[in-house]
Amino acid sequence: MNDINIIKASGEEVPFQIEKLISSLQRAGADRVIIDQIVENIEGTLYNGITTKKIYEMAFKMLKSKSRVSASKYKLKKAIMELGPSGFPFEKFVGKILEMEGFSTNVGVIVQGNCVQHEVDVIAEKENKHYMIECKYHSDQGRFCNVKIPLYIHSRFLDVEKQWEHQKGHEAKLHKGGVYTNTRFTTDAIQYGKCVGMLMSSWDYPRGNGLKDRIDKSGLHPLTALTTLTKAEKTKLLDEGIVLCKELHESPKLLEKIGIDNKRHKKILEDSEKLCSVHQ
Repeated sequence: MNDINIIKASGEEVPFQIEKLISSLQRAGADRVIIDQIVENIEGTLYNGITTKKIYEMAFKMLKSKSRVSASKYKLKKAIMELGPSGFPFEKFVGKILEMEGFSTNVGVIVQGNCVQHEVDVIAEKENKHYMIECKYHSDQGRFCNVKIPLYIHSRFLDVEKQWEHQKGHEAKLHKGGVYTNTRFTTDAIQYGKCVGMLMSSWDYPRGNGLKDRIDKSGLHPLTALTTLTKAEKTKLLDEGIVLCKELHESPKLLEKIGIDNKRHKKILEDSEKLCSVHQ
C-alpha cells in the first residue's frame, strides 16, 4: 500500500498510510472485527490519485451499516462543517466547549475597545482569566487559517485589552486573545500566534488538545453528527438554537416540535445519549 498516493482536501498528494485509517476508526469506537473488514475492503479498492474524501465516504458507509454511533463519531470533522453556513452555530459550539471546561461565556457580543467597538464571537472568563475569542469557520476542509487571521484578531484584541485594563477589578486578570477554527492553521499562523501569546485551537492543534480531542474528552458532539436525523431536521434544530447531542437529549420534546414522527424518537435519543458519553 505504500506505493499508493492519495489526494488530501488541500490538493496535496501524499502516500496512503493504512495506520491513519485504522486510528480514525479506533477513535470512533469501532471494534477490531469491523475495522478489519473496512480496511480489507478499502485496500481492495485503492488506486493512485484517490481522494481522502472518497476513502472517508467508503469507510463511513461501511461503518454506518455496522454501528450508527461509531459512524457518528467517525464523521465528527464533517459534522462540525455541517454547523454552517453562517458560522454562528460554530461560535455557540465553541462557547459550549469552554463552558464544559469551567468558563462562563457570552457568544456574539459587542465590546468597547479603546478606539472602536468590536463584535466579538466569544468572551470567556474563569477565575483570573479573561479571553476574547474569534471563531473562524470554514465549510471546506481544504481552507486553512493563514497568518493574516491571527494578525487581524490580535490587533483587535490589543484595542479591547487597553479598555479592559482601565476597568475596576481587572488589575490582576490575565487577558488573552484567541482564534478557534474548525480546519487547520498554516505554519506561519501558529508561529505568529505563539510569538504574541494568543490562544490557538484548530481541529488538531495544539497536539493532543485540539478540538477533536476536547470533544472526545467532554462528549460534546454536535447534533449534526447524528446519522438518524435528515439534513433538513438538523437545520430546524440548529434554527432552534440547539447545537449539541447533549442538548437534544436534555430536551427531547424538540423532536416533536420540529415534526419528527414519534416512532423515530427512540433511535435518535438513544444515539444522542451514547454520543454524550465521554469517549475514553
